[in-house]
Amino acid sequence: MSRVAYVNGRYVPHRDAQVHVEDRGYQFADAVYEVIGVVDGRFLDEEPHLDRLERSLKELRIAWPIARAALKLVLRETVRRNRVRNGLVYFQVSRGVARRDFGFPKRVRPSLVVTARATPPVSPDPGPGVAVITVPDIRWKRVDIKTTGLLGGALGKQKAREQGAYEAWQVDDAGMVTEGTSSNAWIVTADGELVTRPIGHEILAGITRQTVKKVAADLQLAVVERPFSVAEALAAREAFMTSATSFVTPIVKIDGKPVGAGKPGDVARRLRAEYLRAVSVAEPFA
Repeated sequence: MSRVAYVNGRYVPHRDAQVHVEDRGYQFADAVYEVIGVVDGRFLDEEPHLDRLERSLKELRIAWPIARAALKLVLRETVRRNRVRNGLVYFQVSRGVARRDFGFPKRVRPSLVVTARATPPVSPDPGPGVAVITVPDIRWKRVDIKTTGLLGGALGKQKAREQGAYEAWQVDDAGMVTEGTSSNAWIVTADGELVTRPIGHEILAGITRQTVKKVAADLQLAVVERPFSVAEALAAREAFMTSATSFVTPIVKIDGKPVGAGKPGDVARRLRAEYLRAVSVAEPFA
């Protein structure tokens, strides 16, 4: 089946989807985006993702391209037309098309693009875990805004792949882990505390991270929000990552060195299973 995309009011074949060459998302990365996971025909954390989109738009002073309720209908229709029961839906809003100039144009209409694709069904079993490497955090200073300016993350992700790793943890000038290139970073200390960096301009406020914090509280697991170093992560009992597409995924190696026993730990396993159970209460639509 051919894929379908939504572009500014029209559903078109994915291969024909396009925006103007002077769209500011293309020219300046003057655009924001969100990705929502789809599991068994359900959106995971839909409302928080839309809340974060609203925040990103506000921070960049971009108007909503269509009403929030209308966007929800478009997301569902794009998923339906692509017959996605397990996968993800991606949606991007740029400031719009205007003559190339750094200043914000007047009377410009935001552009909206929505795509969806299927992925294999998710399992509560995390498998063998993944490896990460560490790289310097070279991104701009407002990564809390979910913009399409992702070159720093792309370079880190490519380096990870070239070294046989799944993800790259970015490290600030003080030697502290900020986050992964497309995920939030966590460790479990010897005392059983879950540690993750606090929300600020240095990291994206992950929606899955937010839900996992709630799940951890329900399980009476202590969550401490503070920076941690690579050395502390290597000495931790466990490490894991969270994101809309990786859910809760154990990290078993950092820079080629094992974390804990070098296999998925009990805390990450339990959090993954409980997270998937917690988000399964949404009404199915696909």
